[in-house]
Amino acid sequence: MNRPRPKNQAAGRQPPAGVRQAAPQAPVRRPPMRVRPTAPIVPPSNIQGNALMVVIAIMSFLACLTLGGVSMVRATAASWQSQISREVTIQIKPDEGLDMEAALAKARDLALTFVGTKDAVVMDDQATARLLEPWLGTGLNLDELPVPRLIVVTIDESNPPDFDSMRTQLQKEVPQAFLDDHRTWVDRLVSMAHTTVMIGLAILALVFVAMVLTVVFATRGALSGNRHIVEVLHFVGAEASFIAREFQKHFLKISLKGSAAGGTLAALCFAAANVWQSHTLATPQTDQATALFGTFTIGWGGYLGIFATMLVIALLTTITARLTVMRTIDEIDQVRSDPLRMDYLPD
Repeated sequence: MNRPRPKNQAAGRQPPAGVRQAAPQAPVRRPPMRVRPTAPIVPPSNIQGNALMVVIAIMSFLACLTLGGVSMVRATAASWQSQISREVTIQIKPDEGLDMEAALAKARDLALTFVGTKDAVVMDDQATARLLEPWLGTGLNLDELPVPRLIVVTIDESNPPDFDSMRTQLQKEVPQAFLDDHRTWVDRLVSMAHTTVMIGLAILALVFVAMVLTVVFATRGALSGNRHIVEVLHFVGAEASFIAREFQKHFLKISLKGSAAGGTLAALCFAAANVWQSHTLATPQTDQATALFGTFTIGWGGYLGIFATMLVIALLTTITARLTVMRTIDEIDQVRSDPLRMDYLPD
C-alpha cells in the first residue's frame, strides 16, 4: 500500500508563487590544524652553553696541539735515528811518529772490506776545521793541534756489518783507531722519543679528564635549571632515555662546535709555523728551531689525527652528558620511591 506524498513534495510541482527557493550552501572550509611546536627541554643557547663551548674549544685546542707536537717530535727523532744508524765513525788519535795520512787510508780500506759497508770518506783538514769552528774559531792550523781525524763510513741499514769484528781488526792494524757505531746516541734518542710520547699521552689524558668533569658539571647545571620540567615529564610517563636523548642532542651540538673551533685553530697554528719556517730559512732562529724540533709540519697523518681528536672529544662529551642525565634521573626515582625523602623534593 502506497503512502500519499506531501503536497509540497509532489512530483513535478513547483513552489508557490512569491516563495524564493534557497540556494544550496557551499561546504565550510576549516583551516588545517596546526600543531603548536613544543619548546625544547634544554634551551638551545644560554650563558652556560656558550661558556661550555669555549671550554671545549680550549680543551680541543690543547689536545690537538699536544698530539701534533708529539707526532712532530717522533718524526724528528726517527729522522735523527735513521741518519745516525746510516753512518759510523772511525776516529784516529794523533800519536808521536804516526803517519796520519797513511793511517787514515789504511783504516778506510780496512772498513771497506767488510760486508755491509757502502762507502768511506776521510774528512779533510777543512771539514775538520769547520767542525771545530764553533769552539775554537776560524784560522786553525791543525798541524799544531793534537786533533783526531775522522773517517765517515756509510753502511747498509738493512744489512749492517759486524761492528765487533771491525773494531777488533782496526785495533790490530791501526792501534790509534777507535770505532764509534753511535749506539749510545741511538738508544738515547729512542728513550727520548718514548718519553715524549708518554708525556704527550699523559697530557692528553689530563685534558680529557678535565673536559669530562667540565661536561658533568655543565650537565648537572642544566638539569638544575630545568629540574622541574624533567620531573614533570618523567612523572607523566616520559622515559629516561627520551629525556637523556634531548640533553644528548644539546651537548652534541655544543661539543661539535667547540671541538671544531679548537681543532681548526690548532691546525692553523701548525700551518702558520710551517709557512714561517719555510720563509725564514738560513737564519739563526730557524736553524736552532729546526735542529731541536725538525720541520714544523705534521703531514696528512697529523691532520687526520687532529680530526680524529675532534670526533673523540665530541663523542666523549655526548656520552658523558647522557650518563650524567641517566644517573640524575635514577636519583630522582630513588627519592620518589623513598617516602622518608619525599619532603625534601622541591615544590
